[in-house]
Amino acid sequence: MNTEFTNAIKSFSMDWFRLDGKAALITGGNKGLGMGYAVAFAKAGADVFVTRHSHADDEVKTLVEAEGVRYASVQSDLSKPADRKNAVDACLKAFGKIDVLVNNAATNHFQNFLDFPDEQYDRVVELNLKAVYYLSHDVAKIMAANGGGKIINIGSALSYTADSKCPSYVTAKHGILGITKSFANELARYNIQTNCICPGFFQTDVNAAVSEDKAFFDHITGRIATGRWGTPADLMGAAVFLASKASDYLNGADVNIDGGFAAVI
Repeated sequence: MNTEFTNAIKSFSMDWFRLDGKAALITGGNKGLGMGYAVAFAKAGADVFVTRHSHADDEVKTLVEAEGVRYASVQSDLSKPADRKNAVDACLKAFGKIDVLVNNAATNHFQNFLDFPDEQYDRVVELNLKAVYYLSHDVAKIMAANGGGKIINIGSALSYTADSKCPSYVTAKHGILGITKSFANELARYNIQTNCICPGFFQTDVNAAVSEDKAFFDHITGRIATGRWGTPADLMGAAVFLASKASDYLNGADVNIDGGFAAVI
């Protein structure tokens, strides 16, 4: 067998999944699924910087620091250019670099399509899509100068299909797949890999109202092959993989983590 081929196999190590010495910036990382990504990275050895729309971040701070790594955060409205710049500057001040960016922060608005307000469409697309582009554009320059990095975008089950009463969210999450592929194409030459996690239905505070609707909950659960809604722990392994050396040849992919929802008629 070819020696180079064999040596490549022999070189593989479980250490490739470690993030020791890395600095990760997670937007919206103080609650929900974002908190899961933050804690996953901390458990893998990375220092964690979180942007938060609200003041509260005591819980994620405690969980991250319990892993023996550094934690820092800033309150930001990432739809505003000044806040995006401030978040990047604050992360650099705290850790001196950005090795991993997770574009997790998002919002939504539900209303009948014919009555859907233009300002709500603009607000959702501004944060869920445009802010992802602009923040990544700035962070990619830092990563390129530092020899590489990982960008992880967060899509949705609605990156592939549509639901009623949320046209702005559907538009933005479909766009995330395009942004991911565009970044993958543009940034690979700088040793920056861009991939996307698309969560299905997860039991979080954001989904509390819909999951408490028994008819809706049962309908969705019946479509999920594993027979249950997801928890943050179901995403944490994939996030660490996409942030680590183990995924260096994965680029432009969307990882659909939905318990089999999309596979069932």
